[in-house]
Amino acid sequence: MLEEEYLNGWKRAKADLINYQKDEAKRFEDVVRFSNAVIIKDLLAVLDSFASFEKNLAQPKQDAVGFLAIQSQMQDILKNHGLEKIKVTVGENFNPQFHESVGEAESELPVGVIVEEVTGGYLLNGLVIRPTKVKLSKSK
Repeated sequence: MLEEEYLNGWKRAKADLINYQKDEAKRFEDVVRFSNAVIIKDLLAVLDSFASFEKNLAQPKQDAVGFLAIQSQMQDILKNHGLEKIKVTVGENFNPQFHESVGEAESELPVGVIVEEVTGGYLLNGLVIRPTKVKLSKSK
């Protein structure tokens, strides 16, 4: 009887240790996956500058082609590290999990629907690190 209690206690302790090791391995993976979040978040300002430059570009010139190539290269690098842009469509319903309202604009669309994307939002490994800033429709 006493041996059986010791054996069962040992089995429980071993199972607890295995579960602990699995939990710690998962926590370590999360630390590694999100350790770059701070620097990637800082680099988003550079992506915004590229996007602004591209939006205001009337005619692509030789210099602009170079800037756009750099932008594409940077986007590819960040994508390889788990960054993805939150896709926003005009007419889409506002979702506070992914969007941040920064204003309203008159529109034919129903009230509270997205009418303009002001600044892009991003996910890092599936988590929002910056919500998309949008303008919502309001009644005329």
